[in-house]
Amino acid sequence: MCGIFAYLNYCVPRTRKEIFETLVKGLQRLEYRGYDSAGIAVDGDKNTTTDGINNNNIVLIKKNGKVKALDEELYKKDCMDLEMELDTHFGMAHTRWATHGEPSALNSHPHRSDKNNEFVVIHNGIITNYKELKKYLNSKGYEFESETDTEVIPKLIKYVYDNREREDLSFSTLVERVIQQLVRSPLLIGVRSKYELSAEHIPIQYNTGDRSQNSSNWSSSTDRWTGDSKGTSCRVVLSHNRPDIANAVNFAEDGKAVEYYFASDASAIIEHTNKVIYLEDDDIAAVVGGKLSLHRLNRLAGEVPVRAIQTLQMELQEIMKGNFEAFMQKEIFEQPESVFNTMRGRICFDTNKVILGGLKDHLKEIKRCRRLIMIGCGTSFHAAVATRQALEELTELPVMVELASDFLDRNTPVFRDDVCFYISQSGETADTLMALRYCKDRGALTVGVTNTVGSSISRDTDCGVHINAGPEIGVASTKAYTSQFVALIMFGLMMSEDRISLQTRRLEIINGLRILPELIKKVLTLDKNIKSIADELYEQRSLLVMGRGFNYATCLEGALKIKEIPYMHSEGILAGELKHGPLALIDKHMPVIMIIMRDACYTKCQNALQQVTARSGRPIILCCQDDPEVSKNAYKTIELPQTVDCLQGILSVIPLQLLSFHLAVLRGYDVDCPRSLAKSVTVE
Repeated sequence: MCGIFAYLNYCVPRTRKEIFETLVKGLQRLEYRGYDSAGIAVDGDKNTTTDGINNNNIVLIKKNGKVKALDEELYKKDCMDLEMELDTHFGMAHTRWATHGEPSALNSHPHRSDKNNEFVVIHNGIITNYKELKKYLNSKGYEFESETDTEVIPKLIKYVYDNREREDLSFSTLVERVIQQLVRSPLLIGVRSKYELSAEHIPIQYNTGDRSQNSSNWSSSTDRWTGDSKGTSCRVVLSHNRPDIANAVNFAEDGKAVEYYFASDASAIIEHTNKVIYLEDDDIAAVVGGKLSLHRLNRLAGEVPVRAIQTLQMELQEIMKGNFEAFMQKEIFEQPESVFNTMRGRICFDTNKVILGGLKDHLKEIKRCRRLIMIGCGTSFHAAVATRQALEELTELPVMVELASDFLDRNTPVFRDDVCFYISQSGETADTLMALRYCKDRGALTVGVTNTVGSSISRDTDCGVHINAGPEIGVASTKAYTSQFVALIMFGLMMSEDRISLQTRRLEIINGLRILPELIKKVLTLDKNIKSIADELYEQRSLLVMGRGFNYATCLEGALKIKEIPYMHSEGILAGELKHGPLALIDKHMPVIMIIMRDACYTKCQNALQQVTARSGRPIILCCQDDPEVSKNAYKTIELPQTVDCLQGILSVIPLQLLSFHLAVLRGYDVDCPRSLAKSVTVE
C-alpha cells in the first residue's frame, strides 16, 4: 500500500523548486495505492540547518494527511533557496499506509538513524523481526523516535557503521550487512578453518557472453509482477580435477585444512561457522583444490567486483528468539501477525474486495482455464489439500492436488488451458521446480505461491503470490502453512467476486478472515492444556490423527509435524476410511486424536468416534467450545473457537503444532534442526 518515488540528477542542472515538483508529482502518481501521510528527504543546501531536521546536509520534511499538504509544507522552509541550481542531487519521497504506529508526521517516512540524519531510509512492507531488533538496539543505547518497524533499519545501519572493523567500510557493504538481519539471501557460503582466514574479500571474475535467458520476479513490497533480466540464480561448482582458477582465494595456507558450507539459509550454517559469503543472482562459486572463486557473466554498472567475507551477528541471531525456547515455538506464536500480514493490503473489509496484485493481470486467463492443478510437497501439499474444497466451490473449476514427485513419475497430461500452482515456502523445492518446468514446456499458465522473494519459483512462474509470512527459521513449517492456506482462500475469493450466487458465501468467508487473527490468539492460550497432554503422550511410540472434510488436511499436517520434530510414528487418517483398515489398530493402548467440528461432516465424525470408543479407544478430541455431545465421549478435549468451516483448519492445526513442539522438548530433541531434514529441499 505504501509508495516510493526517488529522483537523482547527475550533472543535469535542476533548481530546488524543480526537484520538489518532480518528487511531489511522483507521489501523486502513487496516491491510488492508499496512504495516510507523506514525506521526503533531499540533499540540503550546504552549511545550513532547518529546525533541527537539516543536519548532515539532508533535509527531512514529513506531513500527516495528503500529498497536497506535504507540497504546501515544502514551500514554508524559508531557509532553502528554491531557485538554487543543483547539478547533482538525490531526493526520495514516500507515502505511508500505517501498520506500526498511528498516522502522524513522526511515524511518516523517511526515518533517520539519529538527530544528525546520518542515514535516512524509506521502506515498503513489514520488518517482521523489528521487535527483537529494536530491543537489541535499545540495549545498545540507540533511541527511537517513532512507533514504526521501519525505524530499526536506519538505527541498525548506524549501529553496524559505528561498530565497523575498519574506517574504509563501503556503503554497499554496510547495507548488505544490514539486509542480512532483515531478509535471507538465496544462497550463502560458510567458511571454517582452524587457521586464520587469509583474505577478507573474494574477487569476482567476469566473463563475456550473451545473457539471453530472461526471468521474472515478483516485487513483494508492491505486490505486483515485475520483469527483470537477471537470468539464473546462483550456482555452486565443486571440482577436484580442473586446473587452478585465476583469482581463486585460498583461505588457509597451501595444504592447510579448510571447510565450506553451502546453504540457502544461515541457520543451516551457524552451528559450523559464522564466517560467510553471500551470493547474488547469477553468481557462480567454484571450489578447486580448496580454493574458492566467484564468477559472473557480466559486470553490472556500479557493481563492486568483490564479495566480502562477513561475520554473522550471533548476538542478534540469538536475541531474535525473544523469550521462546526455539524458533519453531516463536513462529507458532507469530501466526496472528503472519496471517494478518498475508491479508494486509489485499482484502478490503469495507468493500469485501480481494486483490492479489501478482495475479490481477492474468485473472481473465485464469477464469477461462480448464482446470486448476495444485502442486507441492509436504506441508505445502497439505495447504493445497486444505483449500481444495473451498477452491472448487468458489471457482467452480475442477481442482487437482498433486504431490510433485508423483506428478512427475506419472507423466501427467497437462494442457495449454490448465493453470498450475506451485506452492513452496522456500521457492526452491527441487521436485516442485521440476514439475514447474514440465508444465511450462506444455504451455500451461504457471502460478507461484512462495514465502521467499527472488526464489527460483518466483522467477520462473508467469505470476504469483508472496504469502508474506516473514522469515521462517525453524525447519518444520508452521506459520508458512497457515499463510499459504489464507493466500489460496484469497485466490478463491478473488475468482468468485462476480458470481452472484456465491456472494453470501464470500461474505461469510471474508468475515471469518477479518476475525481470524484474534481467534488464533485464543487458540494459543490453550498452550498449557496442550503441554499437559504432551506430558501423557511423549513416551508413546505411535499416534493416530483422524478427521474428514475440511479437517482432513489438518490430520495430515498434524501427523507430519509429529513425525518431523518428536520423531514419533503418526498417521493422518481420513475418518471415512476408518472401517476400511485403520480400525484394526484401535485399542486402549493406541493414542488417537480426533477432529470433530460443527460442520457438514459432524454426524459422520461422531459415528467414527463411536467406533473408536467401542474398541476401548481413549480419544483426545479437538472440538468446538460448548459441545457436550462430543465431550462426554472424550478422554480429553481441546476446545477451539468456531469459525467458518473452510477456515477451521487454520485453528485446528495450531494445537497439533504445539503438541509436536512439546513432545519434542520432552523427548530431548533439537526442535529447530530435526535430524535428516532441511528447510529447503533442493534434491529429488
